[in-house]
Amino acid sequence: MVTTPLPTEAKPASPPPRSILRDAAFLRLWAGTTASGLATWALPFVLGLAVLHRDLGAAGLGLVLAARTAGFLVAVAVGGVLADRHSRRAVVLWSALAAAAAAPLLAAGLGRSLVLMTAAAVLAGAGQGACRPAFQALTAETVAPEGRQRANAAMTLAVRSSTLAGPALASLLAAFLDTRTLLLGIGLLWLVAALVPARAAGAGGVPVVPAGRPGFRTEFADGIREARRHPWFLAGLAALVAVIALGYSATSVALPLISRDRYGSEWVLAAATTAYTVGALGGALLVARWRPRSQGWAAFAGLAAYGVAPLSLMLPVHPLAVVAAYAVAGVGIELFNVPWFTATQREVAPDKLARVSSLDFLVSYGLAPAGLALIAPAIGAFGVTPVLAACAAACFLVPAAAALVPTARHFARRPPAARD
Repeated sequence: MVTTPLPTEAKPASPPPRSILRDAAFLRLWAGTTASGLATWALPFVLGLAVLHRDLGAAGLGLVLAARTAGFLVAVAVGGVLADRHSRRAVVLWSALAAAAAAPLLAAGLGRSLVLMTAAAVLAGAGQGACRPAFQALTAETVAPEGRQRANAAMTLAVRSSTLAGPALASLLAAFLDTRTLLLGIGLLWLVAALVPARAAGAGGVPVVPAGRPGFRTEFADGIREARRHPWFLAGLAALVAVIALGYSATSVALPLISRDRYGSEWVLAAATTAYTVGALGGALLVARWRPRSQGWAAFAGLAAYGVAPLSLMLPVHPLAVVAAYAVAGVGIELFNVPWFTATQREVAPDKLARVSSLDFLVSYGLAPAGLALIAPAIGAFGVTPVLAACAAACFLVPAAAALVPTARHFARRPPAARD
């Protein structure tokens, strides 16, 4: 007897992923990140205005900015542990409130007490540093995996736009407001960063804090061990160190000198730095939709593209070539950053994500001042061209070597086909 099989019920088609631009929780997180970026980039500019108005000396400015960097580096490690131990939203709240509280202290110390300003700068840097890994982990909690690359691109757009908008907004307001009022305005931006983001209700959940939790050192070491489980991550950190500590530091020191001595004008300096930021914005827009098959290799190629910046400064090229090289470098840096952040959120254990992200910020931000401190003496000893040549070679060769590390091709311990 032949029986006719019963027709199987067709599965309903899954709805397309919701646009992050319609996700209220993400938009609130994006607004908080944007406010923190504006506050971060506006502060050095406002302190520079204080020097112009003779409320702060040049040595005092250097001390205050160094204190802010020190606070950032200490707090970024502590913040990573706290954000894995407690609610990421709570860490963002309290760290941003700390940065907000530093603003009136800076205003109170301006022209009166350098000690108070230095202590307030440490507090401001600590708030900024503690919220960075928490924001990274909170993005993974707020946005589903399929939307994270676009979300990270949107976050990058916020950060890059802030590098232009923060100083520009402060400059505009300086025509109507005094320096102390501008410092209080920076505090208001940090209040927005503290209060606007919503508690995540999606992808990752809130870390569970078991009884008898180990100490800070043990948990930080657990984050290092988690990072070591991902060879692509360690390779990426090494490539970042080469590009930031050597390439970025060399161009930061050499570009003003070459703009003055070779081209006899400051417009090359201004145009090149602006082109870098505009290129980064374009790179973020591109990578929001582009999904190369070998994502890690494409990202390392983008990072290596920074080498064209020091290369353009070595050669007697037309100034527009220097500007174009910086635009290419900006595009390339975001072709690396966005997939790098997305892969970290995908591959790292959710309960260790903030600690691993803090390692990223600690290494990349921590070694940048060391590079700046070494490049100037190196240029004095060997000359601009040899130093730029060595730094350009490092920018090209170290990411290329990092791309050869196992798991680097896809920024994943398993290739996409194996995960599927």
